[in-house]
Parts: sequence; C-alpha cells; structure tokens
Amino acid sequence: MSIFTHLIDTVKKNGAAYVVLIDPDKNDENSIQDRVLKANESGVDALFVGGSLMMDTKCVERVKLIKSCSNIPVIFFPGGVGQLNPYYDAMLFMSVISGRNPHYLIGEQVIAAPLVKDMGVETIPTGYILIDGGAGSTVEFMSGTRPIPMDRVDVTVAHALAGQYLGMKLIYLEAGSGAKQPVSSALIEAVKNVIDVPLIVGGGIKTPEVAERAVRAGASIIVTGTIIENDLNLTKELADAVHCRK
Repeated sequence: MSIFTHLIDTVKKNGAAYVVLIDPDKNDENSIQDRVLKANESGVDALFVGGSLMMDTKCVERVKLIKSCSNIPVIFFPGGVGQLNPYYDAMLFMSVISGRNPHYLIGEQVIAAPLVKDMGVETIPTGYILIDGGAGSTVEFMSGTRPIPMDRVDVTVAHALAGQYLGMKLIYLEAGSGAKQPVSSALIEAVKNVIDVPLIVGGGIKTPEVAERAVRAGASIIVTGTIIENDLNLTKELADAVHCRK
C-alpha cells in the first residue's frame, strides 16, 4: 500500500489524520527520539520531517534515527534538496503555489526530481499555500514569498482550486511555525467547500480544541510541531481531538 493511500484510508477511518512535524535541525537527538516514541504510542498517524533551515550537517543521521524508532510513516516535508535522503517512506512533492518565486514553484522541484527517482521515494504532489498567521514565518523569509492575508478568502480559494486543477493530490494551508493565529475555521471551510482533494492545515495549532475546530471546519490532516516540542504530554490529547469524528 502506498503512503498516500494509507493517509486517505486513515482519514476515512478516523475522520481526519494527525501528523507531527519534526525538524531534523533540532540538535537534541534525545528529544527527537522522545517525540517519535511518544507519537508511536499516542495515536499519531504519520510524521512529517523537515525544516526551512539546517544549521548543521547531521540531517541524514537524524532522519535515519527517526525512521529506526518510528512505527508510523515518515514523510519528507521538504525545506530544500539538501535534506533529501532515502530514509523517508514518502515525500510531499511540494510547490509553493501561493508565491511567485519561480524557484519554489518549479526550480527546486526540477533539481530534486532526478534524485527522487534514483532513490525510489514515493511522491505525493502537494500545493502549499502560505497564510499570514501574524508572525513572519521562516518559510516566508526563506522562500521569498508573501503569505496570503487570512481574510482574503477569495484569493486563497482560487489558489487552492488552481492547485487541484494542476493535479495536486493534497492542498496544504500553512500559517507558519510560531504563528500567532491558526488558519481560521472560515477559511478552512471555504477552501474545503470548493476542492475535492484532502486539505492539510498546520501552523499555530496550540490546543486540542483548536485542532478539533479545524477538523470540523473541513481539514483532513492536522499538523503540529512546536507545541509538541514544548509539551510531549499533549500528543495523545491532540490525536484524540483530531480523531473526533471517528
């Protein structure tokens, strides 16, 4: 079974899927291992691994560590070609469709494609839409793209539809790491009402209640990162909240 099929089956079974994002740049290997082990036992459905900026050369070793500890799929959340390696079960083959920087629309993807083919990593085409969560995110700076204002529902909907029509299998609404506010329920609902592919929502989700609201608004996959780094004990509560429609 492909990882994409696994995600879709999980959404059908549980109402939504819960994914924990792990940044392999965090140089505390014990902390990373703890998060993976907690995810294994807490009902987390998959791990996204990746970050916008690497500050050392140990990314591959950390991904290998994550894979060795994980009982659930390990999916590459690409911040750059330099993080690509064969230890992922699959990758989000992402295009930053909300931006106008050609390098992150197609340039980085062209550089990565032959390497992905050689490694045999499963690809999941994903349209990535950066939403303004009130705090300048690392993605915004590194990609050189402006986020879409939260209240520009029409613009976001149009981008999401364009991504679907271009063949993206997933649409990802991202408020950014450390966002002051998560993607609003109104925006999630508006996008979900017009697209036919699963919707991922991440950034600024700091409580189980916020996660549940996003699912009830139409999110198929919820992603959290920073909040789990700060409090591992929230992992099970977040998983239960995401699976509220089970």
